[in-house]
Amino acid sequence: MGMTSPSFPLASANGIATIAALIGDPARANILSALMGGQALTAGELSWHAGVGAATTSGHLAKMSEAGLLAMERQGRHRYYRLASPDIAQAMESLMAVAAAGPLRHRPPGPKDEALRTARTCYDHLAGRLGTKLADRLNERGLVILDDGGALVTDDGRDFLGGLGLAIPDAGGHRRPLCRVCLDWSERRHHLAGRLGAALLTCSLERGWIARSPDSRAVTITEAGSKEFATIFGITPEHLTAK
Repeated sequence: MGMTSPSFPLASANGIATIAALIGDPARANILSALMGGQALTAGELSWHAGVGAATTSGHLAKMSEAGLLAMERQGRHRYYRLASPDIAQAMESLMAVAAAGPLRHRPPGPKDEALRTARTCYDHLAGRLGTKLADRLNERGLVILDDGGALVTDDGRDFLGGLGLAIPDAGGHRRPLCRVCLDWSERRHHLAGRLGAALLTCSLERGWIARSPDSRAVTITEAGSKEFATIFGITPEHLTAK
């Protein structure tokens, strides 16, 4: 079963090289990675994540905003920056998967690495073992069909998700796909993105199944969340541990 994707004009080689050069700077890559948590951050917060001074950070933010990688919003005297679109997050996640498959780093993995691999946000949806297991379970039950890098919510899936209180609106008026997949950098498999992925993350946060971690896009699965993920999706804590 093939799935069609919207067509976009081809990017020029110069355009690709420009974006790649912007992302290729370590400080700018750190800024983009920090914003993959889905929350808007101030220039001061991003300066801390980037590990550079305020003036240097300001220059980086200006360049990335001009290139369409970042969007800025004013609130009072503060400027908040976020990724310009979910596509930027998906591109970063794919680059992380490529980088993770490269030569091993000369640094032993620590607790923060394991927390990110277990469960994290990828812009506005869930990633890590939790995100990929959710995609697997929905696919196994015929609620979501994953094929050729695409995703489709079935009628049974709409009923199931409706039972969770997740209304699945028609495509009319939405430019963003209802359901799409994103390559998970740590699991090398797909997790769910699109409006469905965002709804699952929002539901998990609002119901207290997960909690955000400070200064990280890792999320903690609560005691209530462990019970609900096992009951509703068949995902137990054993499924989320490293093997």
